[in-house]
Amino acid sequence: MITNFFIPELNNHDVQELWFQQDGATCHTVRVTIDLLKDTFGDRLISRFGPGNWPPRSCDLTPLDYFLWGYVKSLVYADKPQTLDHLEDNIRRVIADIWPQMLEKVIENWTSRLDYSRGSHMPEIIFKM
Repeated sequence: MITNFFIPELNNHDVQELWFQQDGATCHTVRVTIDLLKDTFGDRLISRFGPGNWPPRSCDLTPLDYFLWGYVKSLVYADKPQTLDHLEDNIRRVIADIWPQMLEKVIENWTSRLDYSRGSHMPEIIFKM
């Protein structure tokens, strides 16, 4: 996917200043993938084993992780799609229905998390029972 879709798509845009942030999942950080991303992004790669190290357990700092993927997944699978076409239709519909105002609120929340955490864990949130 990176080689056949992502990088060719990047070549269609001016991305000289673009940073790539990747989650720390082991399957995403194998040497061949990291080497490919380093070749593409240089010092603008944030990932485990990359030049910009990924903060450990940082889902509390990443809007896609702490909100968007869970939100999208809950709606995509709400009607239990049984075919690939149905799944793809649901994904397209759910993504298209996300309002800019919702994303603005997510970014506001993320900004407040950054201000609050100052780059460290937030024990009141992570360890709250």
